[in-house]
Amino acid sequence: MGALDYLSNFCTVDSISTRNKRKAMQTVEIKVRMDCEGCERKVRNAVTTLKGVKSVEVDRKQSYVSVSGYVDPNKVLKRVKSTGKTRAKFWPYVEQHLVYYPHAPGAYARKAPAGFVRNVDQAFPHDSSNAPAEENFVSLFNDDNVNACSIM
Repeated sequence: MGALDYLSNFCTVDSISTRNKRKAMQTVEIKVRMDCEGCERKVRNAVTTLKGVKSVEVDRKQSYVSVSGYVDPNKVLKRVKSTGKTRAKFWPYVEQHLVYYPHAPGAYARKAPAGFVRNVDQAFPHDSSNAPAEENFVSLFNDDNVNACSIM
């Protein structure tokens, strides 16, 4: 029995169950240009037929499609492109109030919908370089500093 137990550890059922494992619930946002109601309907119908889709939101005015469910983002994008919208891509924008510096170089986009900016790395502050300067300013105007009034 000892040898069979040892060999059974190599043939576990876990490796088989990982292939059938369910995808995580996620929201996929896609930018796709839609001119008319027919384009909107075509994209909506193509995406809703995917397996695992729970909800689909289409905003023709902003050229935006949001798909929620247990789906693979690349499969959703491929399905949208199969409708003839070959220039479809993942949504490149974030809301303006979520970005630290929305007017930084590279963040502003003229084609972005109102209230949105590009999601770029330069738009976020670097904590390592700003930390010592912020601490110095705070200590200058501290109530414990007796020379604080002479600076003003």
